[in-house]
Amino acid sequence: MAKSTRSASPAINPSPTSPGDVELAPHHKWKISATGGGDTAMALFNSPTDVREAINPDEERKLVRKIDWMILPYLSVCYAFFYIDKTTLSYAAIFNIRQDLNLVGTEYSWLSSIFYFGFLAWAFPINFLLQRFPIGKYLGVNIFMWGFFLMLQACARNFAELAALRALSGAAEACADPAFMLITSMWYTRRQQPIKIGLWYTANGVGVALGALCCIWGVVMFFLVPDSPVTAKRLTLHEKRIAVERLRENQTGVENKTLKPYQIKEAFLDYKLYMFFLIALMQSIVNGGISNFGTIIIKGFGFSTLVTTLMQIPYGVLIAISILVCVFLNDRLPPNNRCVMIIIFLLPNIAGAFGLRFVPFDQRVGRLICYYLTGPINASFVLLSLQTANIAGHTKKVVTNAMLFLGYCSPTYSLGIWSMIFAHLLEVAIVFVLRFLLKRNNGKRDAMQGIDRSQTDREILEEYERDLDSSAFGDLTDRENLNFRYIY
Repeated sequence: MAKSTRSASPAINPSPTSPGDVELAPHHKWKISATGGGDTAMALFNSPTDVREAINPDEERKLVRKIDWMILPYLSVCYAFFYIDKTTLSYAAIFNIRQDLNLVGTEYSWLSSIFYFGFLAWAFPINFLLQRFPIGKYLGVNIFMWGFFLMLQACARNFAELAALRALSGAAEACADPAFMLITSMWYTRRQQPIKIGLWYTANGVGVALGALCCIWGVVMFFLVPDSPVTAKRLTLHEKRIAVERLRENQTGVENKTLKPYQIKEAFLDYKLYMFFLIALMQSIVNGGISNFGTIIIKGFGFSTLVTTLMQIPYGVLIAISILVCVFLNDRLPPNNRCVMIIIFLLPNIAGAFGLRFVPFDQRVGRLICYYLTGPINASFVLLSLQTANIAGHTKKVVTNAMLFLGYCSPTYSLGIWSMIFAHLLEVAIVFVLRFLLKRNNGKRDAMQGIDRSQTDREILEEYERDLDSSAFGDLTDRENLNFRYIY
């Protein structure tokens, strides 16, 4: 296909003529956020009408494959290291770390918690820094430091030294999930995001513990992971414009480097922030105990240290399969079924938690199956791509990201099996309520714009589609932008 004949010169930074609008052409205006300053993607287009870059389906598929190779391998390998770091303490426990470091009382449990204290302390600063700096470069630095602190843990001589290193590792790792979510939202449509997140999250089940490679991979990511579609050196200008145009219907933009206080305020006044936080918190109560004490649970069944380690392999395979099945089923279903899929993939975990509580201890095979049933919780977490799909405005997005992972970084093992059961059931209730509220919000917006999608005149829908062009890259929040529709 021939390249577009439209002007390819980047737009000059416009001056506001009225709140929320910027004059770029006689009859076409960008709709931008209340404090001014649109998305970085605006630099690729002269006016909203340019957003509709002519796209050949074959050309788009080729571009998506190119983007996949530019992004997914790096995130996947990095996420394998992420899972390793979370489970090293668990494996160290069955190889006598308690005896080697003279850990007594609750010190082992504190080592698990201290990692998340470091994560917690750095969660908000890291998200604002991800907005301020080139995301690929900043992520690379953090991954390098994360691997560096992980290697140093092998030199720890006592509880205090290991605790300090665990806290630093937690702070360095705090950037991983938020950065990966932001990168995925920069490059993929809302429909594609669950599958892409699922692909890199699948690495959870296939990690291999090699700390030095983590440092090396940080250097690789620093130089090779592009910071955004707008600045990606391996894309031509035409490919950049197509990559950005694909995101028009997302209405969430690519990125904006300016911290906007009003978006911080709006984030904390939005019910979605608290519901995402609670969902992540419920998952952390379960997942934290499984991640840090899984090998101890299996060894408690009476297996040797070697067999305990080997028995984790099918668990990792189950995690990978669960994630892939979940995201591909979600992709094949009609839109707005993500909440339903979250609940479906929580059901095995609920059954497993009840089994661990009620199956007698002498029934080793039965209890092992119950433990394996907790694996699909990772698949349900992938569908928290709901957060990236339903929050717009870059500052608001990073704040909500921070709150989501604040909830996720506080696992509690000591509460026991009943806490897992309670957390699962409460999460199901929260997801149902979230689905209801998001669906109701969409209905209200359709009514305000006079849209009945089953009956509305074609001209009204076409005008609505044209209006998407002007609001797509204005760094508007989902509340500011009436063209935004929620995914549920």
